[in-house]
Amino acid sequence: MEFADKNILIIGASSGIGLATAQLLSRLNANLYTASRTHSPELAELQTTFIELDVTQPLGTALDGLPEVLHGVVYCPGSIKLRPFERIPLADFQADFQLNVLGAVQVLQACMKRLKKADGASIVLFSTVAADTGMSFHASIATAKAAVEGLTRALAAEYAASNVRVNCVAPSLTDTPLAAALLNTPEKQEASAKRHPLQRIGQPQDLAYMASFLLSDHSSFITGQVLPVDGGMGKLK
Repeated sequence: MEFADKNILIIGASSGIGLATAQLLSRLNANLYTASRTHSPELAELQTTFIELDVTQPLGTALDGLPEVLHGVVYCPGSIKLRPFERIPLADFQADFQLNVLGAVQVLQACMKRLKKADGASIVLFSTVAADTGMSFHASIATAKAAVEGLTRALAAEYAASNVRVNCVAPSLTDTPLAAALLNTPEKQEASAKRHPLQRIGQPQDLAYMASFLLSDHSSFITGQVLPVDGGMGKLK
């Protein structure tokens, strides 16, 4: 895969999957524009134009400095709030929806004219295995990510004629700072690994490779898809 002369925007690039994707695309010579609430030391090591951005707030003019043509957008923000349904306050459902869905909506609305000018652009969103496979205590995040999957298909249909592809990646538990509380002991790591048919948990690089493939010309005939990168968890027993 080669991204020379391609302008790629990554939202949520300071850590986890977003950072791994930025690191990979940097090695593949992309012109990177990265946005997140904080500028991490790892992200600072990359050659990228950084934009301080909180997607739970109105964007204002934050993205006005992007180039006139964008070849790709990756939206990585996510959340993990696992608790019994009856103990999830409505505010948590609203916060998950704001971060995962409405944040993506306003970013993509701000970028769509630039994407259409590329004559072959790609959008990559992120869901979760729990949106398609029922899992206890996942009601809030599964609801929000299911909306992301619906958004993926709707936008893929609407913008296919403009040659803008829209796909979604659905990971299982991945070893990122977001999942630290779920993986903070060897026992938790072992138990999580055993729930996957491939007997390991996901790594950020696993998702970065899929995101980069979907951004690349190698996936030019793929749109409207939700692609699991979950070690077989969603389909195998």
